[in-house]
Amino acid sequence: MQVFIKKDYEEMSQKAAEIVVEEMGRKKDGFVLGLATGSTPVGLYKELIRMHKDEGLDFSRVTTFNLDEYCSLAPDHPQSYHYFMDDNLFNHINIDKKNVHVPDGMAKDLEAHCREYEKMIRDAGGIDLQVLGIGGDGHIAFNEPGSSLGSRTRVKTLTEETIKDNARFFKNIDEVPKYAITMGVGSVMEAKICLLLANGAKKAEVLAKAVEGPITAEITASVLQMHPNTMVVMDEAAGAKLKRKDYYKHVEKMTDALKKK
Repeated sequence: MQVFIKKDYEEMSQKAAEIVVEEMGRKKDGFVLGLATGSTPVGLYKELIRMHKDEGLDFSRVTTFNLDEYCSLAPDHPQSYHYFMDDNLFNHINIDKKNVHVPDGMAKDLEAHCREYEKMIRDAGGIDLQVLGIGGDGHIAFNEPGSSLGSRTRVKTLTEETIKDNARFFKNIDEVPKYAITMGVGSVMEAKICLLLANGAKKAEVLAKAVEGPITAEITASVLQMHPNTMVVMDEAAGAKLKRKDYYKHVEKMTDALKKK
């Protein structure tokens, strides 16, 4: 696990974008990018848009798969993750919309759709890099505490905490969907690279548990410790409770020096 602690949200987002673009450049025959929603990756998406507009970053051969989507929300609903991704990324870059994949929360047969979503990822060659955020209770995607660490894409019942966290995006808590389609922990772990982003003091305690604590289904992000290529990018506030913070900064400094040789 590589840990990068940046000064603030802006620097964190820039570092995340650098990682994504570097990995895109390694694979010339098409790149499969896993994406996340929520406030944390918005800065990353803004930086990718800037690089597309100012530096010609090309998305024409990129295929994307999103982690999750609410059940019962149509793609054009302002709080759907389809809408979020269009608004925050896809409408501003030269990606072919036929290469964009977000789970269909309106599918008539949700279980069949989940199986098909996994097949689409396999048929695309698997995810090269998966962007992730971390929930306040340590979940990745909608893999709530107690989720199987080998789970696959499926419908999940959301916890009361997640519903309350998401209520700020709706008129009232009764409008917040109670179920979501989500990639499973096992599905996420099949990505070649996992890129976990975290910012703000509210994430400090749970992030420290995910990065340095025991691997447990109660904090599904902790399983990323077992992934052979996990990168964690955070701001100073989110990294405040890491016990080995100074060591991570030392490693980053020495790695940068090695690259310059």
